[in-house]
Amino acid sequence: MTTHPAHGPARDRRPAGVPPPWRNAEADWDRWPVGDYLAENYREIHDADAAVIRHHAAVYRRIPPGSVALSLELGCGPNLYPLMQAAAVSRRIDALEPGAAARAYLARQLAGLQDSSWQEFYALCRDLDPALPGTLTEALSRVRLVPGGAAAVRAGAYGLASMHFVAESVTEDGDEFAALCRAFVHAVCPGGQLLAAFMENMPTYRIGADSRWPAFPADADTVRAVFAPLTEDLRLTRVAKDAGLPDYGDTGMLLLHARRAP
Repeated sequence: MTTHPAHGPARDRRPAGVPPPWRNAEADWDRWPVGDYLAENYREIHDADAAVIRHHAAVYRRIPPGSVALSLELGCGPNLYPLMQAAAVSRRIDALEPGAAARAYLARQLAGLQDSSWQEFYALCRDLDPALPGTLTEALSRVRLVPGGAAAVRAGAYGLASMHFVAESVTEDGDEFAALCRAFVHAVCPGGQLLAAFMENMPTYRIGADSRWPAFPADADTVRAVFAPLTEDLRLTRVAKDAGLPDYGDTGMLLLHARRAP
């Protein structure tokens, strides 16, 4: 999809006879295949995971420990390492998740029943950022699981927000992708910190043998077009495609750090 930096993503223009884009509300997120997703992506640390963690740790080390009263993970899904890392600077963390399957998994992890595979992730996070609590259980004790999607976010309620593989992985519609990104920015107060990771050029994808899910093929120009008018100190970092991860059709990852503009 082409983008126009002055006006945001171009509208979807599909040829006659092509069905309209699959939107977020039309997917059954309550049945998200959590087990398949974890097996394909998070039972061990891949190079791409380590790249995201290193990028975020460099940001968090520049923020005084415990200085953020309340932070947000938007659409957290079953991925725990963004919650781990936010605990270095946050006294409380809201994990906002619309899907029942992902919430059930997160509830077990937050109750102290963490999968053993997450310990390796936490060891890396803490090695890169010693401000983290001594144990994963202690870090996750700061997290509150909140049902709901982007529409439930209170504008300006957070000092920091992060979002990982969400806006581009829940819709085929470019306008809806942009709207989700704007809701993410507006979740933080002016000057608030924003951290995000996007799959680059992600097509509609499959997880496991049968399940199929919507996605929008965002690239650096698309992401910059949405965020630049709303933020300052915007930085995008590209991570090359990781051959150790499933081939969902993406071309790598884009990592974002910015602050909401006054």
